[in-house]
Amino acid sequence: MDTAVPHPDPPVRRVVDAMVDAVADLGVSHVFGVDGANIEDVYDALFATDRPVRGVVAKHEFAAATMADGYARTTGGLGVVAATSGGGAMNLVAGLAESFASRVPVLALVGQPPTRLEGAGAFQDSSGKAGTIHAVRLFTEISRYCARVEGPDELPRHLDRAVAAAWSGGPAVLLLPKDVQQAAVDRGFAFAPPARRSGHDPRGLARIRDLLAAARRTGKIVFVAGDQVARDDAREQLRALAAATDAAVGVVPDAKDVYPADEPGFSGVAGCMGHAELVEAVRHCALCLLIGTRMPALARTGLEAALDTVPVAGIGAEPPYLPAEHATVLDLRAGLGALAEELSPARPAGAVAPWLSAPLPVPLRDGPGLRYREAVEALAVMMPAGADVFADAGNTGASVVHHLPVSRGGRFVVALGMGGMGYSFGAAIGSAFARQRRTFVIAGDGAFFMHGMEIHTALEYRLPVTFVVFNNNAHAMCVTREQLFYGNRYSFNRFRPSRIAEGVAAMFPSMPAYPAGTVDQLFDALELATSASGPSFIAVDCDPDEIPPFLPFLQ
Repeated sequence: MDTAVPHPDPPVRRVVDAMVDAVADLGVSHVFGVDGANIEDVYDALFATDRPVRGVVAKHEFAAATMADGYARTTGGLGVVAATSGGGAMNLVAGLAESFASRVPVLALVGQPPTRLEGAGAFQDSSGKAGTIHAVRLFTEISRYCARVEGPDELPRHLDRAVAAAWSGGPAVLLLPKDVQQAAVDRGFAFAPPARRSGHDPRGLARIRDLLAAARRTGKIVFVAGDQVARDDAREQLRALAAATDAAVGVVPDAKDVYPADEPGFSGVAGCMGHAELVEAVRHCALCLLIGTRMPALARTGLEAALDTVPVAGIGAEPPYLPAEHATVLDLRAGLGALAEELSPARPAGAVAPWLSAPLPVPLRDGPGLRYREAVEALAVMMPAGADVFADAGNTGASVVHHLPVSRGGRFVVALGMGGMGYSFGAAIGSAFARQRRTFVIAGDGAFFMHGMEIHTALEYRLPVTFVVFNNNAHAMCVTREQLFYGNRYSFNRFRPSRIAEGVAAMFPSMPAYPAGTVDQLFDALELATSASGPSFIAVDCDPDEIPPFLPFLQ
């Protein structure tokens, strides 16, 4: 008698199963999101798949979107975020707007109510029918591509267009009604990942080559490198071109890791959080070449006068905001590599003196807690080699951009596209999933109060993230603006004092959490925190009235 248990029929392959396979085909290892009724089938498919892709649940959709953004920035790949309809979809907007402004490739999978209920009073309906919110119009404004998938046969076409659009630099959004997600697809259904963007303007690149050759004969060349160098993983090619032209190299604030400070010719950070050495280098150069950056206001503040007096050229996916001879290059690995090969090496081998910056002078303060500079310098000493750093905008971010050297092999990310407070918490978690190395979040207490509870996600998944919160009991940059621009007549932006480290320790007793009110306490806390295998937390007491190294505040 045969006692074998009969195998059930193979399960029906659904749209969501095909979509998860497609994500795996793209090399994506994690899908970040917040579960809900109209996206739960995606999580069911993530559970059922035998492909190496994992679902992660965040605490808030903004953080899930920044996780996908941070994952994409540090891997050079595609980030994927999933959210349900209604409020879940709306919560994605700020995170996707950052990816749009910063040209980060993210694919957003957004659940929708079943099609039969559209325009008929469905809960969380955003079909645009019967006076409801029109999700396609909403997301089109903050994406490179947005489409509603109306049936299973449409998925390959929309996926292809969405991924190709994301590779062009920015988010793509697919709206997925629940019944479409659950619909069966033919087992022959297949998705061929589109090729990543590549190519360049040969004539433009030849003009840049000629400009570099001429400038090298008459004077000094200065490069200002941007975040496209990181996105295209063109660091080695940048170094080769700098050596071939004996160029000085500066970096924009959100690209500090593309050319380490101990490399020959490093001249500092550009812009309102930057260094005077770079301004002087540009002022006396024969050519300033902008590489992979459009030079937005935060990157060119303080440099405008110098840039007005020297020839300026640009190379990258998009032209600079200021007048410049520009060559369109979609892949800087290829473009910079070609230039480096054509220009004979100029820099002789040998020891190069390390770059020493002269920090922007800030008014002295004798208020409570640590000064920004001494706190950041302690972090620099104690960070493990190759650590990744995610900093939030604001007074804390300005101090980190200005004072913190980037460890060789580590990534440095500060989100200046939208400057959304709390970005660093989710983005660092997304990166840590991918890179599995010690990652630091450096943020203010205002950012912590917005999205700091994502530390629970880091704890849930035992990620090696150290959260460092500069606690000055204020929205400190707003306090500074009240003082400087409104006569210090009032303050809406000072908080009731809080003991954040002690609160976190009580809330998450298994996670190391330390307060630091002195430099010695900060050194001790960093030593203990970075030796932990999982997440850790440090709150650094700071003075809300200290002015950061931010040029508009110092003029």
